[in-house]
Amino acid sequence: MKKLFITGGGGYVGTRLVPAMLDFGYKVIVYDTFYYGNYLNQNNNLISIKGDIRDKDKLRSSIPEGADVLHLACISNDASFALNPDLSRTINYEAFVNLVNIAKKNQVKRFVYASTSSVYGVSEADNITEDHPLKPITHYNTYKAKCEPILLQEENKIFQPVIFRPATVCGYSPRMRLDLSVNILTAHAITKNIITVFGGTQRRPNLHILDYIDACVLLLNSNDVVGKTYNIGNENMTLAEIAKLVRSTLTKVDPKFSNIEITTTPSDDIRSYHIDSSRIFREIGFKPTRTISDAVKEIYFAFVNKDIDVNIDLDKYHNVKTLLNKRIS
Repeated sequence: MKKLFITGGGGYVGTRLVPAMLDFGYKVIVYDTFYYGNYLNQNNNLISIKGDIRDKDKLRSSIPEGADVLHLACISNDASFALNPDLSRTINYEAFVNLVNIAKKNQVKRFVYASTSSVYGVSEADNITEDHPLKPITHYNTYKAKCEPILLQEENKIFQPVIFRPATVCGYSPRMRLDLSVNILTAHAITKNIITVFGGTQRRPNLHILDYIDACVLLLNSNDVVGKTYNIGNENMTLAEIAKLVRSTLTKVDPKFSNIEITTTPSDDIRSYHIDSSRIFREIGFKPTRTISDAVKEIYFAFVNKDIDVNIDLDKYHNVKTLLNKRIS
């Protein structure tokens, strides 16, 4: 069986991605701090290792020789300015450099790096392609951007780097996040009967969590992606447009949601960009098929089935809040 080493495999995306990779036929090794809990089900082809990617010795002994690597682990929130900047630097950047070096020494073949579309910062361009200048404006996307050239310059006949810049992910996961735009607007609509939009004019690209997973499978297995960088997103909308779509989607599920109030409040989050994800379609035929409405309905039924607590302010649903309260350093 092909071995796949996933850093951050216990996170929001990882918790849904790992079962998919097991179904795809991988023997999966998850390396994660599990700060937010471990929601992975046991499987004979799954090994879960509790570890910090800053621990070079543990990392070195955990990556199987000749495995593929999918690197998801990071301080994954643009609001990480609320944390000690050193935390983002050491985890998102310095640990990445060590990980790449260790991976090469361990004869890793395919190395897929999950960067972020927020590396574009603020842009009025109609469609931002992968060649657009990077203008990161937070600790999170600054260090994400710095990692990209470091990885690509290590390419050789054995080591095959690939970078993708996913849009803001939405949809249900057992390790749920309610600090992402579609998810939190939906949760507020369902539990509070009100949607509060911070700003509203900022343009954001979106990506359903299952499309994210499908993209990972392709990037791990296609021979045509090595050494390349791809935007991966689907619907580009303003936050105000997303709020209206959330209300209309929920209203179709249950007419009572037609009375949801939408309010706006000022925001100092100025990130705004509209990405073009056509390159990956042209080169390997991948195009997201799920929508924001699909994600909203998923989250609604997760509330109905009590897979998400109605107390949406719980720490476990918010990355920065959890890290601050646990005093992670």
